[in-house]
Amino acid sequence: MSKYDQKDIEKALDKKAAYGSDIDLGRYEEGDYEVEQIEKLEDTPDDLQKKMINVGVTSDDDNKDTILFIDNAMSHCSSKAQEGLIMMSTRQAVEQYPWVKDYYWNTMDPTKDKYTAKTYQEDSDGYFVYVKPGYHLKMPVQTCMMLSKNKSIQNLHNIIIVGDDASCDMVTGCTTVHHANDALHVGVSEMYIGKNASLSFTMIHSWSEQTAVRPRTNVVMDQGANYVNNYVVLDPVGNIQSFPSAYLNGEGAKCSFNTMCIAHENSNIDTGGCAYLNAPKTGAELVSRNISYGGRMVARGRLIGNAPGAKAHLECKSIILKDGGITEAIPELEASCADVEMTHEAAVGKIAQEQIEYLMTRGLTEDEAVSMIVRGFLVGGISGLPDNLQKEIDLAIDKANEGD
Repeated sequence: MSKYDQKDIEKALDKKAAYGSDIDLGRYEEGDYEVEQIEKLEDTPDDLQKKMINVGVTSDDDNKDTILFIDNAMSHCSSKAQEGLIMMSTRQAVEQYPWVKDYYWNTMDPTKDKYTAKTYQEDSDGYFVYVKPGYHLKMPVQTCMMLSKNKSIQNLHNIIIVGDDASCDMVTGCTTVHHANDALHVGVSEMYIGKNASLSFTMIHSWSEQTAVRPRTNVVMDQGANYVNNYVVLDPVGNIQSFPSAYLNGEGAKCSFNTMCIAHENSNIDTGGCAYLNAPKTGAELVSRNISYGGRMVARGRLIGNAPGAKAHLECKSIILKDGGITEAIPELEASCADVEMTHEAAVGKIAQEQIEYLMTRGLTEDEAVSMIVRGFLVGGISGLPDNLQKEIDLAIDKANEGD
């Protein structure tokens, strides 16, 4: 089933990523491939449930379809998927449905960098989500990726397929549990959105202060397809580098990337997104709202207009709230066709003192005024977030303002 030469894979194991700091894979051992099987999410240990809730994943298996991965193995998969939905591990899907092989390592080149090469070499498992053509799922699909072992690496390969004229909302929560502070998460995700289909994908990360994170995501979109990607990082983390790409190959396809990050002290976060507008009348919007509380925050965005009638906008806004913090905004626009319209806006600054003083005249303390402004700044450009995230966003902002 391999489409790639093993020598090229081995060579790519030493290939640094295009962006972000380099991670020494030799520092980590393989995460467990045999984990406890949880039949009912409500029976999940309390400490794990708290971690799941913190990343937007509930333990109500009756109302939501859920897959839970701990380290490198699936621990739980909802036994009763809603009509029109197939969900299981990637390996199971390849074995059970031969046609899945056509989507397996099809959008992602495993020689892209050392992280994709490592995932390919390990023949890594992950989650498989397929929405059949014509079905509009009523309840969100949940996936949760947990790291439970210190000095370990989690390699996952996920495939999402939304059939023609279908729709799906997904929430993916990624977190560390127990003592897995200094660990590495690598998640390769390949997504396919059919004609006039839509996918709303919200990824919430809550790691530990030394965790390294390297998600790799490519999305292929057909005619009239719609994709919304929300990426949220509010808690302290060691090192994140993420740059998902959407390929708008069908006429009239639309995508939206929304990023919301807080870079705490000692955090190094490099995020963004890229949209290839390859078909007529396609559209893209990349919005990034980031705050540095002493950490390093890089916001990247790239728009590539390759077809007539393409329209796209890129917006990167950052605030520094603590001396020593660093923010960078790196917008890129590229066009190979005359009939395109692409714009960008980038801004780095601080909270205006007059805004704080105005709110204080309305009865708020200075800390309360700053919290309100920060909250409004973060969520102001982000649409489609799950309702249960609002409380977690508020708590994270309050903790950050307290210096936690």
